[in-house]
Amino acid sequence: MPAKKVPMRMCVGCREMKPKKELLRIVRSPEGEISVDRTGKVSGRGAYICANAECLNRARKIKALERALEHGIEDEVFSRLASEITGDAE
Repeated sequence: MPAKKVPMRMCVGCREMKPKKELLRIVRSPEGEISVDRTGKVSGRGAYICANAECLNRARKIKALERALEHGIEDEVFSRLASEITGDAE
């Protein structure tokens, strides 16, 4: 019996392919609200990122998260995402 296929996703910060379960999903809802999707089932446009501040900072610098979500992101949203990500890593 063949091994089960592991879904892979690319981090928008470091651009490395990793298993989907190792990454966090950032989602833009149809109303335009940006949040961390812990279940992976929230409807909206999503982007995957590693659970560390370095990848978030890199994605912010090169505007990768904005391109992936097709929406501008304000500074307070980035700071909220950073606090959620660092809270997950602890």
